[in-house]
Amino acid sequence: MTNQQEPKEHQLLRQCIAGDRKAQQGLYDLFAPTVYAICLRYMGNSDDAKDMLQDTMVKFYQKAGEFRFQGSLEGWVKRIGVNACLDQLKRNKAKFTTDIENAFGLSGDVNAAQPLETKDLMRLLGTLPDGYRTVFNLYAIEGFSHGEIATLLNISENTSKSQLFKARKWLQAKLERN
Repeated sequence: MTNQQEPKEHQLLRQCIAGDRKAQQGLYDLFAPTVYAICLRYMGNSDDAKDMLQDTMVKFYQKAGEFRFQGSLEGWVKRIGVNACLDQLKRNKAKFTTDIENAFGLSGDVNAAQPLETKDLMRLLGTLPDGYRTVFNLYAIEGFSHGEIATLLNISENTSKSQLFKARKWLQAKLERN
């Protein structure tokens, strides 16, 4: 494939690897909104999501030379973001079983009688306990299987299934309650 036919993101990455700062900024501008949204889903709040966005992009630049220019660069960056968030959650000693009564003490202002807007859904997902939110994101949003989730999080498949079930029940209860 010649440079003329190569996707723009691949061209930017080649320039970035060669030390071009403008290309680095171009890649940041291209991927930051998507990576931030992923980080926000996993971390649950804007400050932590911004930190994880920065961590993700630093890792992306550090690993840029490892990309094989096969497949989606965006998919590769997203995977780095997911892994960075999972690593952070592990460092924070995220518990995959959380006291549900404590979780219900969280405030929310989503009204189940009205259609959910994206921002309301994101806020509601952000109130999920870490373990529930992580499994829910990996399964329902990222499309991972329970086997893949179990491997990624070093838990059993049954724990993954249980966390997803509890997340759904928790979300349902929050919607009914509000």
